[in-house]
Amino acid sequence: MTQVMDIERARFNMVEQQIRPWDVLDQRVLDLLLAVRREDFVPAQYARLAFADLEIPLGQGEIMLPPKLEARMVQELAIGDTDRILEVGTGSGYMTALLARLGGHVYSVEIVPEFSAAAQERLARHGIENVTLEVGDAARGWARHSPYDVIVLTGSVPVLPEAFAKSLKAGGRLLAVVGEAPVMEARLVTCETEGACRATTLFETVIPPLRNAPQREKFGF
Repeated sequence: MTQVMDIERARFNMVEQQIRPWDVLDQRVLDLLLAVRREDFVPAQYARLAFADLEIPLGQGEIMLPPKLEARMVQELAIGDTDRILEVGTGSGYMTALLARLGGHVYSVEIVPEFSAAAQERLARHGIENVTLEVGDAARGWARHSPYDVIVLTGSVPVLPEAFAKSLKAGGRLLAVVGEAPVMEARLVTCETEGACRATTLFETVIPPLRNAPQREKFGF
């Protein structure tokens, strides 16, 4: 019983001390973070770090984003309960779970087959069924189930491929971290009408890049 109380206190502190101060104030999102057990999506050897404000290694050079960044990204996407969502980079499956609890259906693409299989098991244990997990390279786009209401990239890209914006419905939202270390920005792209999108910079951050992300053209003289 004491261990359960300690976990719940740590979860509460994560929300109140890390996430809420980072301008995550949407009560739907805050309630979701208290309901979805983040510790179930963390590799066993890092379970004690489940609520820490840091990146958690997943293996093969990949990481789980810090809780406050995951929460802020979810909030900024303003997900509706019928939204079709594309997630590029399934990772541990935790962000997938958050998106699925808020939206209609999530299509999540992961380049590492082992990650996708493990995420499938975790999501199943949580009774989350409105998700389609696929293995592939979506760093340049994934039009298979388009158009989407929401697209989120869980790794950074030096340049944002136009294919993502073209896969959005009118009114759709795309969130990506764009740039190269040490200068990156979280960018929200909103598709106002078909073919017409506007981009807003939300905040600066640095996260690892997606594998095979398109690179900025280098000019030589």
